Amino acid sequence: MAVTIRDVARVAGVHISTVSRAFSAPHLVHAETRAKVLSTAEQLGYRPNRAARALITGRTHNIGLIVADIANPFFPPLIKAAESQARMRDHHVFVAETDEDPLVEAELVRALSKQVDGIVLCSPRLNNTSIEQLAREVPLVLVNRRVPGLPSVTMDVAHGAGLAIDHLVADGHRDIALLTGPRGSWTSREQRRAATQAADRSGARLTVSGPNHPTEDGGIAAAEQIVGSGATAVLTYNDLMAIGLIEGLDRLGKRVPADVSVVGVDDTILGRVTRPRLTTVATPTAAAGRAAVDMLLQHGDDRRTTAQVSLQTELIVRDSTAPPPGTPPHGHATASPAVDSAL
Repeated sequence: MAVTIRDVARVAGVHISTVSRAFSAPHLVHAETRAKVLSTAEQLGYRPNRAARALITGRTHNIGLIVADIANPFFPPLIKAAESQARMRDHHVFVAETDEDPLVEAELVRALSKQVDGIVLCSPRLNNTSIEQLAREVPLVLVNRRVPGLPSVTMDVAHGAGLAIDHLVADGHRDIALLTGPRGSWTSREQRRAATQAADRSGARLTVSGPNHPTEDGGIAAAEQIVGSGATAVLTYNDLMAIGLIEGLDRLGKRVPADVSVVGVDDTILGRVTRPRLTTVATPTAAAGRAAVDMLLQHGDDRRTTAQVSLQTELIVRDSTAPPPGTPPHGHATASPAVDSAL
């Protein structure tokens, strides 16, 4: 016979309502009492009926997590961290992707809103007005996007872009290109703003090219334009584009970093194993996933928040950057980027 909530209450010596709250509203139960209830439930093999609990509490204990492109290696660490954090808070995660399509994004938010208590929306492509409308229908926390009045977790990509330009200038580059990301990307706008400011400070010429598809194919397609621009160094929207650009430059007979230096953004596993190993701006994706889940659960607990958290980025110098041809090394940027010596 299946173990019931009454059995747990009897053995633990508490009221049935206390057992129910220990699972559905743990913050309302004394820590020692909740520990006793959970221990008893574990010993008896009791598992709460989520569907029944949802009918009573109005909460599903499910979270939606929507990403722009699940094939992009930027997202798996974020997804994994978010799922782990949700499990620790007795929640499950439904993951969906938009394939960089804002119309699909809106459809997914509305579809998931009927099955979850809130949604973490990662790198959205929708405009602010559409996101604000959706936030009135379901609690939202944004990752890598800021919308006034809505909670968000961002990675300081502007700081990282500035570090990257400073590093390239310190190596002697004066003609630098920036490959921007897709139209509607907050990250791309932040990178462009910071890269332009850093180039202006140093007197370097910055050529901006975009919007671009944020994939290897997008990087390959941009290679010919980079060669034509005369740039000796390139900062790309993400690692995937950087890896594609390196391949495209190779097809055109250009070596990295001997002829052109390339910097990516994200510090994905692909950038660490490609050759040359990729100099990149590391973004704390796992930390962002954990923070977004915590923020969403707070946001959905009738404790509405408009907090906007920014996480630090870091420049990792590897093998894809060097002084331009015929220029002696000029040292490193004053920001003291990290040097990755791992294989």
